[in-house]
Amino acid sequence: MKHYNVAIIGSGPSGASTAFLLAKQGISTVIIEKETLPRYKTCGGGFVYRGRKDLPFDISEVIEKEFHTVDIYLGDKLHFKTTREEPTISMIMRDSFDNLITQKAKEFGATLLENHKLKGLSFNNNIVTLETSQGNLTANFAIAADGALSPTAKMAGWKEDTRKLIPALEYEVEVSDADFERLSKEVRFDIDAIPYGYAWSFPKKKHLSIGVASAKRTKINLKKFYQEYMQTLGINEVISESQHGFQIPVAPRTDGFVKNNVFLIGDAAGFADPITAEGISNAIYSGKLVAEAIIESEQNYELAEKLYIEKLEENLLPELTTGLWLSKWFYGQKTIRNLLLKKFGQRFSEAMADVFHGDRTYPKDIKATIKQKIKSLVS
Repeated sequence: MKHYNVAIIGSGPSGASTAFLLAKQGISTVIIEKETLPRYKTCGGGFVYRGRKDLPFDISEVIEKEFHTVDIYLGDKLHFKTTREEPTISMIMRDSFDNLITQKAKEFGATLLENHKLKGLSFNNNIVTLETSQGNLTANFAIAADGALSPTAKMAGWKEDTRKLIPALEYEVEVSDADFERLSKEVRFDIDAIPYGYAWSFPKKKHLSIGVASAKRTKINLKKFYQEYMQTLGINEVISESQHGFQIPVAPRTDGFVKNNVFLIGDAAGFADPITAEGISNAIYSGKLVAEAIIESEQNYELAEKLYIEKLEENLLPELTTGLWLSKWFYGQKTIRNLLLKKFGQRFSEAMADVFHGDRTYPKDIKATIKQKIKSLVS
């Protein structure tokens, strides 16, 4: 039975980038992937600059479009635009993006096992045995990087009701040449195009990724709001479209991130941004943190767990806690929010651009800040 220092389940951005960092340090690492790469992955594909900065290699070959300017709309009345020197959002397709990072990891010696579906986990003397559809292997550490539903987390003992999952619907849409020419110049977010959420239009190389997401977990007709958003965009002719529904975890798990030598990262841990539901950048960041913890601990399990939790608590978890509160307020208090945006909307948009670039986090004193802004409206 083959043994590795680290087994990573999932070849998405979190898993593949973690494998890259570990393999670069000479740590024997295997990526267990249930499909054959490259493979389609449901995702809006808007990769913010802070995530790009965390990748230690160039990804320009898989970028479909870059946008230095981002437009935020609130109905017909409010429109805010931010522009940065570096691209705020880079458009990617996850099949080529994930495959590129995986190939970079393989260049440093990481092993990729494709068409290996994880079927079970067992633990004995700090060794993890991973049962796959094509045989078993063992590892000192296992890292669950298999997305929002994470079968690995279930097998390792995590409960399903310890995260907040929100519904989203995304379409890959081919439109007429005239509509594409018109819409391909702008990456946009439309707040309240869906109750308690937003819609997006992300231009790719030859098509548009258009979707809707609600920040509130409730029964909702996503397709209805998608169709209404198509009308907002002025799209009357659809040449082709493919529908993809998915769930986004916008709250960290409440029952921990490490169990029995299994570490959770990315969507498996619930690390997507609570306000924007963007998950790729935090997936890569959490993968970086777990790789650092394993490397710095010299692969001592107890120390690696301690270091990983400390690293999460330093920046990521506080930011997500603040983001959760802000998301609930932003999407739930529309009347007050709209009054504030009329006066401070451009400042808010600039702050969000700073977050996308990794130049700032959500302020820890956000409640006091909002109260102060509300007072200024009535004073």
